[in-house]
Amino acid sequence: MLRTLYRQIGPYKTASLLTPVWTALEVVMDVMIPYVTASLIDKGITAGDMSQVYYYGLLMLLMAFLSLGFGILAGRSASYASTGFAANLRRAMYRNIQTFAFSDIDKYSTSGLITRMTTDVQNLQNAYQQILRVTVRAPFRLLLSVVMCLVIDPRLSLIFIVAMLLLGTSLYLIISRVARLFQQVFRQYDELNQSVQENILGIRVVKAFVREKYESEKFARAAEGLYKLYVRAESLMALNHPVMNLVVYGCIIALSWWGAQFIVSDTLTTGELTSLFTYVMSILQSLMMLSMIFVMLTQSAASGQRVAEVINEQADIVNPANPVMEVADGSLEFRGVRFDYKPTANPSQGGESRDSSSTAASAGTTQATPLLGGAGGGSRRSALFNVSFSVASGETIGVIGGTGSGKSTLVNLVSRLYDAGKGDVLVGGRNVRDYDLAVLRNAVAVVLQQNTLFKGSILDNLRWGNPAATLDDCQRACRLACADEFISQMPLGYDSIIEQGGTNVSGGQKQRLCIARALLKHPKILVLDDSTSACDTETDARIQRAFREELPQMTKLIIAQRISSVQYCDRILVMDNGVATGFDTHANLLRDNALYQEIYDIQTADLGDFDEKVKK
Repeated sequence: MLRTLYRQIGPYKTASLLTPVWTALEVVMDVMIPYVTASLIDKGITAGDMSQVYYYGLLMLLMAFLSLGFGILAGRSASYASTGFAANLRRAMYRNIQTFAFSDIDKYSTSGLITRMTTDVQNLQNAYQQILRVTVRAPFRLLLSVVMCLVIDPRLSLIFIVAMLLLGTSLYLIISRVARLFQQVFRQYDELNQSVQENILGIRVVKAFVREKYESEKFARAAEGLYKLYVRAESLMALNHPVMNLVVYGCIIALSWWGAQFIVSDTLTTGELTSLFTYVMSILQSLMMLSMIFVMLTQSAASGQRVAEVINEQADIVNPANPVMEVADGSLEFRGVRFDYKPTANPSQGGESRDSSSTAASAGTTQATPLLGGAGGGSRRSALFNVSFSVASGETIGVIGGTGSGKSTLVNLVSRLYDAGKGDVLVGGRNVRDYDLAVLRNAVAVVLQQNTLFKGSILDNLRWGNPAATLDDCQRACRLACADEFISQMPLGYDSIIEQGGTNVSGGQKQRLCIARALLKHPKILVLDDSTSACDTETDARIQRAFREELPQMTKLIIAQRISSVQYCDRILVMDNGVATGFDTHANLLRDNALYQEIYDIQTADLGDFDEKVKK
């Protein structure tokens, strides 16, 4: 962890090194001022020598200004280094997240990643700033204050040593308990963020079902848990002050008692006793600062572990050593492919809940995350069993089956959003593992049912598929996707603004824009993962007809729930619980495949969703 965090300091190493230097010089000035004060009292005020008063007074003033200047330089350097360090941490985390495969993203909840990039990084920023200043200032000031006490009077210095032992022991006992509480705090932060995120993203559903009270209560429970943990931690931390006060006042009483006797016996001067009072406060304040540092470091260590975990995460899917840089054609073949899922819970992540809804939904499940290679501990659920079929370039293939039958999992393997556990997936005659990832994913365009539109104009969203696309290119793609008809009715046409998440367009309009965006990539294979489900039957048919007539060379995989969406495909793959039970034309499947016949009968008889088993 420390090595990972150290690498993120980068260009801020100079500022990080200068901060302790300025801080040390500031401490030296601070510690020397009480010593000069003793000389001012003994040689100036007590002796009645005003020249000594002026001399030592000006010397103290100079030291104070130097201390102020060094403090300002230390503060500026620390701020520059810590904010730069935090920026590098966020950049490194975000950059690595962009390389994640779906299986890597499944390992962390969305709220957990947000907490790591906000709260955890902020904790590390604050900790780094304190490390550069306080962890130098407190022990250095403590050491110099003890040295000055020994120089002034070794006998009275024993009081400080005993006080340090008592205070250090009590602070250790307090800190050890507080540290365990802070480790629980961050897990509670994840739950709180998850509650907020789900509520904001699903606010329309919440209001439609009048669940505001339920969501408020859920948030209140998460906030209450965080509140209780913080109260317990802060209650323990609050013991620092009374313990310190007890030790400080004990030292003052002891110093006053023995110091007065030493002054009467003429073995200690009034100025020296005054300096000792200052140094005892300095020593005990340094100990208190050290106790706070230990708590902060314990808290930031948990944050550092969570941040380093994301930065060091190695993507499950990476480019091969010598990747193939061109996809020959749109042919596709599955050879004995098997793919397994494992439960979302993972104790190694500190008990975090894992939100895999976005990826799991596209993979045909909401209860499991992928287990690559078909191995690993814990229970697991197989999504695909020994699936084999081949598709010629330019064919249009329909994929149909019930919910959870493995349809989405199947197509996610084509563009290596996941890797098959066993068997091979071939595109253009080569194993998908042989291709450069960018080359493969540009050749295989996937339109998911729950695709996302980003805030910006329609043109901006379309050009995600091809940044160099002209307006004519975008218009043609929209005509093929039947999106031009509603775009032309908007006041600003293609310059109309899409709100975040596409909230100002309907589900069907959003799907058609996503299809047009995929077409602009000019892929060899186009995958439509139930991406016309929100379109009416007529629009769906028009899209299918446009694809057949305008894109004959492009291989098309069309996942659908409706027979009408796939019946005119060249062939149809029927999936049932991860098994390919049929792969043939519509007419042949009606004759030979019982499941396909059942689906057809249910839909044509208007008996509802074919996922519901018909009791005959």
